[in-house]
Amino acid sequence: NNLAYSEMAENGVLSEGVLFGMCNPLLDISAVVPTEFLNKYGLKQNDAILAEPRHLPIYRELVDQHTVDYIAGGAGQNAIRVAQWMLQKRFATSYIGCVGRDEFGQQLERQATGDGVRVRYLVDVNEPTGTCACLITEKVRSLVANLGAANHYKVEHLAVPENWALVEAAKVCYISGFFLTVSVDSIIKVAQHCAETNKDFTMNLSAAFIPAHFKERLETVLPYVDILFGNEKEAESLSKSFGYGTTDLKEIARRIASSPKVNDRRKRVVIITQGPGPVILFNEGVITEHPIIPIAPE
Repeated sequence: NNLAYSEMAENGVLSEGVLFGMCNPLLDISAVVPTEFLNKYGLKQNDAILAEPRHLPIYRELVDQHTVDYIAGGAGQNAIRVAQWMLQKRFATSYIGCVGRDEFGQQLERQATGDGVRVRYLVDVNEPTGTCACLITEKVRSLVANLGAANHYKVEHLAVPENWALVEAAKVCYISGFFLTVSVDSIIKVAQHCAETNKDFTMNLSAAFIPAHFKERLETVLPYVDILFGNEKEAESLSKSFGYGTTDLKEIARRIASSPKVNDRRKRVVIITQGPGPVILFNEGVITEHPIIPIAPE
């Protein structure tokens, strides 16, 4: 939107690296599957989980028995790639994460760079590049992520001068909630920089299991968050985990926005999506609803 653009542009002109992202780079393996496939592996529609040992056969079964699409993904990298497309200036965005020394890692780098994103991956020689099964049933997705190398990102890589320069150049930093499972130290390092320099530090809850199972890590990072994104299930999960005692999304947004904050020069903005329902926005103490632009089911 115009507000976000004005935050990143100087005198109406975008410079390189104005938006920095950090998360888990994954190769998405996407396929349309029957509901029985989800039931076989104990999965739910419209959900996102980390793969357990019982889920590992999914990836080979998808490739062997279904028509699949390969997509350079991971939630945070996807968000950065979309932002890059919207900003329409090569290398307006940058991204950091961990991949393996394999063809999938090379494919991710080629794809992201080709899309105009400047990537600086940590390459782990012992772990394979992470993958994510995107299982589509009845036009909704179920995501099963096997993080692989993405689960081994180290804050020391972030401290390398040419990598930290990406953070310093940015005016907005975005990290997905999924990264809470990997490197809280890295998140805090970026968040503290944003607070000290009055930059926007933005975060997405990413999945309902994040506030449910990583509450303490989320509580550590939340005071630094200037803009928080999440969908209705994730917001309800946070409310339950944090003891808000409500399922009213507007009240949850208000409670999140009013929770303690490190950088008091910026008031926290909370954005809750509801699929085809209106987006709930809490900004400057005011709750508003914004209808989505509908598209045809096909």
